[in-house]
Amino acid sequence: MRLAFTKMNGAGNDFVLFDNREGRVHLTPELAARLCDRHAGVGADGIMGLIPCRSGRADWAWEFFNSDGSAAEMCGNGARCFARYVQRIAGAADRFTFETAAGVVGAQLEGDQVTVDLTPPGPVRLDETLQLGSGPERVHSVNTGVPHAVLFVPDADQAMVSSLGREIRRHAHFAPRGTNVNFVQILEPGFIRVRTYERGVEGETLACGTGVTAAALISARLHGFASPVKVRVQGGGQLEVSFQPEGAGFRQVRLKGPADFVFEGSLEV
Repeated sequence: MRLAFTKMNGAGNDFVLFDNREGRVHLTPELAARLCDRHAGVGADGIMGLIPCRSGRADWAWEFFNSDGSAAEMCGNGARCFARYVQRIAGAADRFTFETAAGVVGAQLEGDQVTVDLTPPGPVRLDETLQLGSGPERVHSVNTGVPHAVLFVPDADQAMVSSLGREIRRHAHFAPRGTNVNFVQILEPGFIRVRTYERGVEGETLACGTGVTAAALISARLHGFASPVKVRVQGGGQLEVSFQPEGAGFRQVRLKGPADFVFEGSLEV
């Protein structure tokens, strides 16, 4: 069977998307990993299928796998790309909702800029100490649809994203499923730079929407940044995180940024 797909890019995070409303494709972890393979497949950080929302809680739904074939609960950059894709393929309005494994996400589209209303973040945990091979490391964490650890560094260019990210990603403190790891540099008040080691990709990506959100929220808590917080990602793009503080947590968390079509194609599956 030939599968028609669309390749998209959200601030450097790239994805394969396809229309599976008729259920013709059984997207297994093995197939997802093959399609995301940058040598034997299309190449992407993740893959999303558009499916009907059978729960009645939202307008649409997705099925989403990381590039290693693991199921993904949520992805901020993927959510923005998915929203533009749904509008193009299904003729959706400028505002609609879709269901993810993390909950229902709202989307608002303005040209190539998409704002997604993220699911309520989990508890913010500050100033935890991890014992690593290089010694103790101060980390903070929050779940923004998927779990994220946040470390502040003086210079993101010098951060040991690959080695340190890999160690923290699988640290016993975050067992059993592990965590994503974000290295954050404060550029100026309300403006940060983030590099992310992504669980499921098992390496650094050019951007991570839920990681950007986690970094912005923890920066707001620790440094008193007001909403919105601007974030520069490794791919060079800029995202924006807005929020409302609520006690020790946050509500009305939104992520805004670009979602671009790259190309369309088809392949045998």
